[in-house]
Amino acid sequence: MNGKSYRFGLFEFNLSTRELRRNGALVRLQPQPAQVLACLIERAGELVSRDELRLAVWGGETFVDFDRGLNFCIAQVRSALGDDPSSPRYIQTIARRGYQFIAPVIPPVGAAIPASPIPPVATPTIKVAAAQNPIRRKFSLSLIALIFAAGLLVALAASAGYGLRAWQVAHAHPIIAVVRFDNETGDSAVTRFSDALTDTLVEQLTTASRGRFEVIGNAQILRLPRDQRDLTAIAASLHAKYVVLGQVQSDGNQTRILAHLIRLPEQTHLWVARMDRSLTDPLATESEAAAKIAAAFAPRVITDSSGTPLPPLPSQIPPAR
Repeated sequence: MNGKSYRFGLFEFNLSTRELRRNGALVRLQPQPAQVLACLIERAGELVSRDELRLAVWGGETFVDFDRGLNFCIAQVRSALGDDPSSPRYIQTIARRGYQFIAPVIPPVGAAIPASPIPPVATPTIKVAAAQNPIRRKFSLSLIALIFAAGLLVALAASAGYGLRAWQVAHAHPIIAVVRFDNETGDSAVTRFSDALTDTLVEQLTTASRGRFEVIGNAQILRLPRDQRDLTAIAASLHAKYVVLGQVQSDGNQTRILAHLIRLPEQTHLWVARMDRSLTDPLATESEAAAKIAAAFAPRVITDSSGTPLPPLPSQIPPAR
């Protein structure tokens, strides 16, 4: 990273290339969310209004769906940073006004230091007395040593806490994120079935987990339309190791249900489940499909997360689109 990079926490952001890196590894971020992040970082500690972000990202052009576009950008940035809006570490929402970057930022060399959102702690001024007052001088040196030792203990405690959190993450149960099934039939009435199938699959996977993995199915990022779907963001924001993508398609008089089990973040297909049924009894079909998918995916997640090789993927099943 060159001298135009701002640093905060484990991240670096380059203003020239709009590249975000975490511990040196590139984090995918689309151009408009990257522009929003640049605006917030350059004015860290300050309130940046929604109108200011609109002008910075979209200029003076008319953008009728601006609110949705900006909300999507903020969600993408938070996903890339792993930030939780309910307890933010980086971006705080100021209701009906805008956003504020609240993490301490180290600016590029020679750049103005952004306003700090946290007032600086006053450092006690320690005056070392002249040589003719040895008692006061000895007391001052002792105080300096005490402050230094306290700072060292705080640093060691923080390091130990970070190590403990890293150990907990490494040994946590894997997480499966279930994305809303896509209705590809062209019949909007089938959306009710595809949504119900998604919810039933979350229930069935949770039951089949037996405490060996966790399931997330109600996060907003999992309900986004396909053209806004970002598996990298899902992995980062939900700490998911696996994702399930589903499709409901028309095949003559039959309805085809496809579900894809994908390992994150490399997006490797591990298994695909397929079922062709009539929707004459949607409730029965929904329950049957969810049970079949859960029965196929649950043992493979448990096996794969333990490091055991899986059998080869069937070759005659269409890939996710």
